[in-house]
Amino acid sequence: MADFARGPAAEPGPDTGTEARSRSGARRGAGSGTGFGGGAGFGEGASRRSRSRNGGSPSSSRAEQGEPRDPVEQARNICLRLLTGTPRTRKQLADALRKREIPDEVAEEVLSRFEDVGLIDDARFADSWVESRHHGRGLARRALARELRTKGVDSAVIDEAVGNLDSAQEEETARELVARKLRSTRGLDRDKRLRRLAGMLARKGYGEGMALRVVRQALEAEGEDTEGLDEPY
Repeated sequence: MADFARGPAAEPGPDTGTEARSRSGARRGAGSGTGFGGGAGFGEGASRRSRSRNGGSPSSSRAEQGEPRDPVEQARNICLRLLTGTPRTRKQLADALRKREIPDEVAEEVLSRFEDVGLIDDARFADSWVESRHHGRGLARRALARELRTKGVDSAVIDEAVGNLDSAQEEETARELVARKLRSTRGLDRDKRLRRLAGMLARKGYGEGMALRVVRQALEAEGEDTEGLDEPY
């Protein structure tokens, strides 16, 4: 068995080693010609062939994979992206489409379709806005209406939404705001406290009469003399 294993392997012909080296060199040459380090290497050659197939520029490939060229599809994609996680009014979306140079007739078509399926609902937006901003920021009806107007909500829709916030709830919120701010005004004279507290309410949209009444009652509860505090501030 030992002789059989050694026989053919131990007795190569005179040119076998040369041929083996030649074949090995040919294989190495072929490998280097298409490998990462050769002059016509795989990376460079494939890159050139890829650029040739894609029109000679990587940007052309990105353009093909980008937004659709159909304006309707572009408008739909823009609106869907903007509506993801954040409700928007019809006007907000229309403004965004105009900035992206979507034709007006296309924008109108897409926005109307979104309204039909309930993806745009200005009335629901206004109701949610009033609920959130009143309880979260303490804004009164006047300030809430002003914010909704800047978002393009129709006046009739605004009136209905802010009308859901009644005067009793509005005044209760004003009292809570004053109570939270009252401590930071201690040590100031009465008139300065009045101006600071009433001014805070005014910035949140509360009317002068309600603001003075709520502040006067809060100061009275602390033992302040409120005579003359019914005067406009």
